[in-house]
Amino acid sequence: MSDVGESTKDQGTVRRVDGEVILLWTLPAALLIWIAAFLLFPGFNPPMSPSMTAEQVAAFYRDPAHIPQIRSSMIVFNWFGVCLVPILALIVLQIRRMAHRTSIFSYAMLGCAAGGPTLFLVANVCWLLAAFRPERSPGLTQLLNDLGWVTFTIVVPFLIGQCVILALAIFFDDQPRPIFGRWVAYFNLLVGAALAPAAFVGVSLTGPLAWDGFLSFWVKNIAIAVWIVVMGVALGQAVYRERAENRARPDELVTA
Repeated sequence: MSDVGESTKDQGTVRRVDGEVILLWTLPAALLIWIAAFLLFPGFNPPMSPSMTAEQVAAFYRDPAHIPQIRSSMIVFNWFGVCLVPILALIVLQIRRMAHRTSIFSYAMLGCAAGGPTLFLVANVCWLLAAFRPERSPGLTQLLNDLGWVTFTIVVPFLIGQCVILALAIFFDDQPRPIFGRWVAYFNLLVGAALAPAAFVGVSLTGPLAWDGFLSFWVKNIAIAVWIVVMGVALGQAVYRERAENRARPDELVTA
């Protein structure tokens, strides 16, 4: 009976890891969607200025060449927020595998994971609404544009929280073979520091902290893209290593 129980447990573990592999392969999709939305949205190339007047903003959204691009890019961008969910869930699963005396890190990561994708959704809905009825008054169009840009930029506290929580979880993972190497923790802290200036987007209409500025736009968005790539590699190593260990376990039992 014990052998049957162990076999069933091993099979369940393998199935769980296979599910994690499926989630892992949403990472390339998320990166491609991020790049596609970034290139397709005319408001990113170059980024719109916060100093634009209401009439200038309205003219941007009324431009016949911009309307289909904005609408389609926001639909694409919406799926980026969806693709973030399995990625963050996969990180939560890896934190649960770490050698901690408490599950607080996984719960904290789960809480942050709910905020980022939601605010991304709010931002792209605002931009989509601005282009959905471009004939509305310039003041309302500017308001929707401001809401979109500020929400899109100021989402970083949730992202910083994810980075810091993951770094702490890695530092406290004291098992002989940790899930992630220490370099992943330092990398996440570096990304968190790169994202931090964007949290102050509401204090300036010009300069590096403005939503079109070097720190709040370029550094933030490049950091997010790099984070997706690097964490994809780190998660892939962790998931496939666990998969290999679980497949080798029955052989170890037979040998014993």
